[in-house]
Amino acid sequence: MITISLCMIVKNEEDTLERCLSSVPGIFDEIIIVDTGSIDQTKEVARKFTDKIYDFEWIDDFSAARNYSYDQASMEYIMWLDADDVVSPEDRTKLKDLKETLDSGVDVVMMKYNTGFDAEGNVTFSYYRERLSKRSRNFKWCEPVHELLEKGGRIINADIAITHQKAHSPATDRNIRIYERIISEGKELSPRGLYYYARELENNRRYEDAIKYFGRFLDSGKGWVEDNICACYEMANCYSAINDRKSSLRAMLRSFEFATPRAEICCQIGYHYKNVSDYASALFWFELATRLKKPENNWGFIRNDCWGYTPCIELAVCYDKLGNIEEAIKYNNMAGEHKPNNPSVLYNKKYFEGVQKKA
Repeated sequence: MITISLCMIVKNEEDTLERCLSSVPGIFDEIIIVDTGSIDQTKEVARKFTDKIYDFEWIDDFSAARNYSYDQASMEYIMWLDADDVVSPEDRTKLKDLKETLDSGVDVVMMKYNTGFDAEGNVTFSYYRERLSKRSRNFKWCEPVHELLEKGGRIINADIAITHQKAHSPATDRNIRIYERIISEGKELSPRGLYYYARELENNRRYEDAIKYFGRFLDSGKGWVEDNICACYEMANCYSAINDRKSSLRAMLRSFEFATPRAEICCQIGYHYKNVSDYASALFWFELATRLKKPENNWGFIRNDCWGYTPCIELAVCYDKLGNIEEAIKYNNMAGEHKPNNPSVLYNKKYFEGVQKKA
């Protein structure tokens, strides 16, 4: 059985840290908490679980803090969590099993990160992260914001999910401030930096600036294929936000340069046409989304509803608008197979029953 150090960086997490650490009892052989400047009771909470608490002066660099936390580890493997992460009972059992059975030749274990949920708790947004790594490989974190662990060797995907349960939003300008300080110092952002800076600009509704940096990222030709596709998706959203429909559609179609169509993009194009009542064109793209095979073990962002529920519920609407009630009912039933208690599915079912009674 392997041994594992849990390494965390925290700041003002008194309302989430206990929830996180209480969800992983009996798994880690040591817990290392690196505090980057808390002014609340975070350290007092941490002391309930460990005496290995360290201070690290915040220097606007998440990788620096994470690397410092990893430097304190002494076990065979290192795992990281954020304070607003939790591990479900089911995934805790899987994690314990992994600890007992992992081949020591494995260098990195990727685990799914569930970060978006609908009202019923279904996972709507997920992706894989490098979660467990062999300490002897001395892998380093890079990038000051939206950091990632540089990795190599034998990498496996595990059927284990970490659940992100955000309790409060970070300062909306924090990440932008870090990126813009780097730019003001005359330094160039990496391709990953360009991509995530553009996302931060979009999140702060600086759409034209976001479009510019998404473009620079894509034009660099150095982006990871999954980030390229997502950049097209987000650039299209930015164009839509400034009412430039033509450019929005071009951005969506540009994603096809990098890989076969993804359901997320097909649904996005479907909405592009549905929003101007071109239901026939919308049908094509929503139907295409239903025929695509969901990527397995893909490390990129996955909007899970686009691979099932969303195109089906939208096809029900489009077919109804075009007067084909039989197909509308068929697709609403298919949407119900994904989300049987969804309010839209139930509303449509009642609506279609009324239509049939009148026929």
